[in-house]
Amino acid sequence: MSSAPFRQVTIVGLGLLGGSIGHAVQARLPDTVVVGYDADPAVRGQARDLGLAHRIADHAEECAAGSDLVIFCVPVGAMEAAARAIAPGLSPDALVSDVGSSKATVAAALAQALPGHHVIPAHPVAGTERSGPDAGFAALFHNRWCIVTPPADADPLLLQRLVAFWEALGARVETMDADHHDKVLAVTSHLPHLIAYTIVGTASDLEQVTQSEVIKYSAGGFRDFTRIAASDPTMWRDVFLSNREAVLEMLQRFTEDLTELQKAIRKGDGETLFDHFTHTRAIRRSIIEMGQDDARPDFGRSDHSGKG
Repeated sequence: MSSAPFRQVTIVGLGLLGGSIGHAVQARLPDTVVVGYDADPAVRGQARDLGLAHRIADHAEECAAGSDLVIFCVPVGAMEAAARAIAPGLSPDALVSDVGSSKATVAAALAQALPGHHVIPAHPVAGTERSGPDAGFAALFHNRWCIVTPPADADPLLLQRLVAFWEALGARVETMDADHHDKVLAVTSHLPHLIAYTIVGTASDLEQVTQSEVIKYSAGGFRDFTRIAASDPTMWRDVFLSNREAVLEMLQRFTEDLTELQKAIRKGDGETLFDHFTHTRAIRRSIIEMGQDDARPDFGRSDHSGKG
């Protein structure tokens, strides 16, 4: 019998994450059959050309047939509709999971759409600013965290198999409560994206006044904000709406902290600024030590490579 955690995996949604899962499974779990489906016919055509799966289904109701794992890789706001569409072909024994960046609302949506089915949400904390089927690559999950948020009544064997699946793709797996996940990600991912979108938008507004100088003379810090702000707008719209309570809580805390820094600058309080910057510098070093970023200058990027 195959040692692979699952015999056949269906990926619903063939963008960056779905495409990367397709590549990674074929590279690292050669005994597992990969079936792909996307609601967009053009994306299905691209996926076939790119070899994202062994088979690309043309109809939602047939894509899950024979699969013992189905992973939804669609924007979180589309989870429920996508689940209802594939339900007719879903085996009662199959495990349903996802890759969404918010977990409590996704768990509720999948449970609502697929009553009686096994649902264990997951979130691989990996990605780039690119989107679409041609953005995927097999190494996306290597040494990145995948957070699994099992419900209280989750089948322990299915949970174990899902953890083994993500570990086989190169990820480091942690399990936690869905609400706790949403609060953690609100501050580590969602709030930074909101800030990036805001800063880049502000610069765009100033561009008319400064005759493109804000853009022309942007230093590395602003450039990195634009990388984040180039992320898929549909996905991030849905993330902010689905995780609104945690995002608003963290945004309020951030606003209070920003006000304190404003006061320090206004009063010429260099000691407060220095202490704050020293503390945040230590956090940056910890991230590098955990292998979650590159310690080389310019984050290991070449100015001429065009790659992240």
